[in-house]
Formats: sequence, C-alpha cells, structure tokens
Amino acid sequence: MIEHLRGTLDVKTPALVVVDCHGVGYGLSVPLSTYERLPDSGATVRLYTWLSVREDAHRLFGFHTQEERALFRALIGVTGVGPTVALAILSSVPPSAFRAAVLAGDAARLRGIRGVGKRLSERLVVELKDVIGSVPDALPGQPASRGEAALRDAALALEKMGF
Repeated sequence: MIEHLRGTLDVKTPALVVVDCHGVGYGLSVPLSTYERLPDSGATVRLYTWLSVREDAHRLFGFHTQEERALFRALIGVTGVGPTVALAILSSVPPSAFRAAVLAGDAARLRGIRGVGKRLSERLVVELKDVIGSVPDALPGQPASRGEAALRDAALALEKMGF
C-alpha cells in the first residue's frame, strides 16, 4: 500500500493532480477539499493516498489529511458507494459536517449531496453510524499521527469484520 506521496506538485486540476516524486509522476484523483488546500504548481506537497485496484484499472486517490482518507475508506465500504461517489461526498461536505449528520441520523441533510438519493442517504446513516462514532476525530486541518491512524484503521477493520 502506498501510504503517502511527497514530491513536487506538477499538475493541479480539480479532478486530478500529478505529484513528481524523483522523476516519476503519480496521477491522483482528489476531492475538492484537498484541491483547495494545495499550493501552486512547483511547490512541495504531501498527500495521503489510497490505491484502488480493479480488474480494469489501478487508481490512486490523494487526500490532504488522514481524516479525509479514513472517511473515504469508510464510505467505499458502504454498499452502493464507489470511489467516484465517495469523492463527490468529500467534495461536497467537510468531514466534520458529514460525521455530524451521520451521528445525528440526519439522512435528509445527506440527500443534498450530489449523487446521494434517499436510499443511499439512509444506507450511509445506518452503515456508518457505529463506524464513525467509534473512530476519534483528527484535529481539524491537521493530519493525525501515525499511531492514531493505525488505531483508526484497526478500529475500522474490526468494525467491518463485525467486532
């Protein structure tokens, strides 16, 4: 697994960024929340990553914070949510607001997100309420430490296995 990339920001568009790491350009799909925090092209950047491996494609996703990445991982674990919908959710609402809506059981608030209808909003609330409630927040705007990230990932894995 590629945990993070640190390198020179080569290309910066709302849908795709390219980070040059010692001569290799990695293309990453990013949510708008990450795109807005990126420096200008040519600056050094560090992005936390998630690699999606499918039969027809390998796709790398980049996130400004580990909190965004953890929420992305939780979202793609929900039935009917793929990476594209997960990115749309992260692009539409801050992680803290999404977490608050899920914990409050506010499916109607989630329906305001593009690509999320009535069924999906209810499924998000049902499937993520316990997962999001058991995972501690990172400080807003700051990446979590490696230990916190490992604990969060372990908690998510155990929740998915039914523990």
